[in-house]
Amino acid sequence: MNRPALDQLAQALAEPRRLQILQELLGGVPLPVGALATRIGVAPSTVTSHVSRLLDAGLLDVEQKGRTRLVTIADPAVAEAVEALLRLTGEPAVSSWAASDRRTAMRRARSCYDHLAGDLGIAVADRLVQRGLLDADLGSASVDHTGIGAELGLELTVADSSRPFVRGCLDWTARRPHVAGRLGAALLDAMLTAGWVTRRRDDRSLRITPHGAAELDRLQL
Repeated sequence: MNRPALDQLAQALAEPRRLQILQELLGGVPLPVGALATRIGVAPSTVTSHVSRLLDAGLLDVEQKGRTRLVTIADPAVAEAVEALLRLTGEPAVSSWAASDRRTAMRRARSCYDHLAGDLGIAVADRLVQRGLLDADLGSASVDHTGIGAELGLELTVADSSRPFVRGCLDWTARRPHVAGRLGAALLDAMLTAGWVTRRRDDRSLRITPHGAAELDRLQL
């Protein structure tokens, strides 16, 4: 994959609205330009211009579905870089009930590109380390995904790719690691499929369902 030169990358990220677009796309779900415009509070034409700059820098992909352009982060490396930048920042100030609710939800559970983050993601990681299934830095596993799924009561399907099976990803809000890599993606997919969590419409936070709350209580998470 062709990567941008450093100066091109710096120019692409110098505009705060472009960083906001990348942050909104950390949910791992393709979003139309209109939805991005609503989330960050600018006109669709403005988002289109910013998306073009991020496309030129190789940070985004766009898929045309009929008359709708769906925008996604180009690959996991871009998501990791954006999350790393977020760790250098503080959480935004809140000035309304809605903003406070969103921050609380983001802290509790959210998607970090394709894996589970927030307090729930950290709790899952801690459980797997305590049970001896992952090492302390989340760099390796002592069992395969079947054993990890059995521990949690989830059926895991791990994709084949060149990505590591498991790695630790330092959480933006809590500054502690959660599970990333192919295993992290499988854990989030399994929780969504089993109905433990659902995606919220307006951001990348995840809502824990009543069924999920019961399962997490069973696991003492």
